Amino acid sequence: MLTIQNLHANIGDKEILKGINLTIKAGEVHAIMGPNGSGKTTLSSVIAGREDYEVTEGSIDLDDKDLLELAPEERAHEGVFMSFQYPVAIPGVTVTNFIKTAINAKRKAAGLEDMPAADLLKMIREKAQLLNMDRSFLSRSLNDGFSGGEKKRNEIFQLAMLEPKLAILDETDSGLDIDALKTVANGVNKLKSKDNAVIVITHYQRLLEYIVPDFVHVLSDGKIVKTGGKELALELEEKGYEWVK
Repeated sequence: MLTIQNLHANIGDKEILKGINLTIKAGEVHAIMGPNGSGKTTLSSVIAGREDYEVTEGSIDLDDKDLLELAPEERAHEGVFMSFQYPVAIPGVTVTNFIKTAINAKRKAAGLEDMPAADLLKMIREKAQLLNMDRSFLSRSLNDGFSGGEKKRNEIFQLAMLEPKLAILDETDSGLDIDALKTVANGVNKLKSKDNAVIVITHYQRLLEYIVPDFVHVLSDGKIVKTGGKELALELEEKGYEWVK
C-alpha cells in the first residue's frame, strides 16, 4: 500500500529526515516511536503534504501513485488521513457541516455527485453509534470549546466517515486521560480492516496497549534505527531510547 524509499526532507536549511525506508501493507498497524526531535512529526507531515517541508530526495507511493506529485488535498482524496496533535477550532461550522463538506469534496474529486442528504445522515448516525458518540456532539462548532478528549474523538469520527486507505495518528494520545485514551483507541480498532492501514506516532507505550501494532519502528536523528514487533515498545518503555541509537 505505502512505500517510502530513501526519503530525505528539510525544513528551511535543516535536514530532518535522512533516508527513511518504510513499507506498509493493507491491514497493518505500524507504530513509529522516538524521542523529541527525531523526525516523527516531520515524517507524518511529509506524507500528508504539508508545504513547510521540502523533500530533497526519495519517493512516497500509495498504491503505486506518487504522492510527492500531489497537493495535500489531492493526497486526502487518494485516501490519506492525518489526525493532528493540536486540531484547529472553527467557530460557526458544525461538526456535521464540516464532515458533509469533506465527504462531498472527496466525491467530487472522484467524479461523483454529492452524497444524498438522507444517505449522509444515515451514515453519520451509524458512525456516531459505532463510536458511542452523543448525537448532540454533531451540532457543536468544530473543536470550539472541546476538551482534549473531545477533539481526538472528533478526529476519529472524521476518520470513520471518510474511510481513508491510510490513517496517520500523530501523537493522538497527547494530553489524554486514560478514559479518553481508551475511547479513541476503541474507535481506531473498530475502524481497522484488511483494506486500510494505520500509522500510530507516539512517544509512549501506553497507547500501544490498546492499539496493538504489527510493527514498531524507532526513529532517531531522522532515520529508522530499529524495527520489531509489539514487544519492542515494551523494551523502549523499560530502557528508553539511548540503547537503540
